[in-house]
Amino acid sequence: MGDFPIESLGNKTPLQAAMKPHIDLLAQKGRSGKFATVPLDMLPGSEIANMAVLGYDVKKVFQGRGVLEAASMGVELGPDDLALRCNLISIEDQKIKNHSAGHIRNDEAHILIQHLQEKLGNDRVTFYPGVSYRHLLVIKGGINDFFCTPPHDVPGTPFMEVMPKANTHVRETNDLVSELILQSQELLSNHPVNIEREKTGKDPANSIWPWSPGNKPAMKTLQESYGIKGAMISAVDLLYGIGIYAGMTPIKVPGSTGLYDTNYEGKAQAAIEALKDHDLVYLHIEASDEAGHEGNAELKTKTIEYLDQRVVKYILEETEKMEEPVTIAITPDHATPCELKTHTHDPVPFVIYHPGIPGDSVVAYDEVSADKGAFGLIKGDQFIKLLLDIK
Repeated sequence: MGDFPIESLGNKTPLQAAMKPHIDLLAQKGRSGKFATVPLDMLPGSEIANMAVLGYDVKKVFQGRGVLEAASMGVELGPDDLALRCNLISIEDQKIKNHSAGHIRNDEAHILIQHLQEKLGNDRVTFYPGVSYRHLLVIKGGINDFFCTPPHDVPGTPFMEVMPKANTHVRETNDLVSELILQSQELLSNHPVNIEREKTGKDPANSIWPWSPGNKPAMKTLQESYGIKGAMISAVDLLYGIGIYAGMTPIKVPGSTGLYDTNYEGKAQAAIEALKDHDLVYLHIEASDEAGHEGNAELKTKTIEYLDQRVVKYILEETEKMEEPVTIAITPDHATPCELKTHTHDPVPFVIYHPGIPGDSVVAYDEVSADKGAFGLIKGDQFIKLLLDIK
């Protein structure tokens, strides 16, 4: 949800422009601050940011996005397996048009990934279908000694300028991934799924883009670290992967899309139900991030209003009925400014409402108001400790 002031919104951020009385009520009742979720020397990805929200030392445990999505998909990684997130993307005039192949449907994407597995898969290379444009590539014996540019960071860039780059003279895995990208373009460009998509004015999924390579990480569970039982609700494999390594119960809600049309009500209801037998419920909603990647300020504002009216309102009403007080926190994992269409390191506003503990002077939830919050600027595991009231 984090952003910069936008001219079309009257030089307000989407959080400032949105009508969000229930989120603002949380800010009035709770205490606010800013959270630097990603170290400046690491890429501001969702994987790093969400692990930080859960209190992990990302520099010690982060092993790439692919391994987290593998865990979510039930793919067991061996000690020498290299896992990479594998996007289906759209390339136009040799440039990356978008990172999502126009938010391709699951059924279309699965046909394309299966086609790639049949043509390019072997004893060493395996493609696994995921959700929409988000898939998995596993290379047995792959060496994690190369850099892959996240495709959402470089829309409009000639793809050859951002192909994988080896960090040392060890080039074998780097060259294999580069070759798979080029081979996928040959195989996908005239595939019937893409021909039909183009006929109907949709972006073709005419290339793969593997990135964020890593090996299986070693992470303590929330039970081991804090003595709590957690649940994860999302529409994104990445979040479920983090949750699995964190020992959290994965709860999947029908109609969760990761977009503005997600099942907000169903996710809110699932969160309240999960509170009956979990200490911590992590409810992740992706819609504002995707609107930011599209550069659509009006849609991003609308997703915040949906969050307020269709999620936060219900959760406030239901938790007030409970005998045991419930702490509620709201935070973006990172900023995704519409102007840039990608993630940034900017600290994000957060609020934590502990029933029975007086709030601060903040009366609205946004980037500017949060600067005046009682919590100030935090980083590392400070957020989870504030949330759990660990001194």
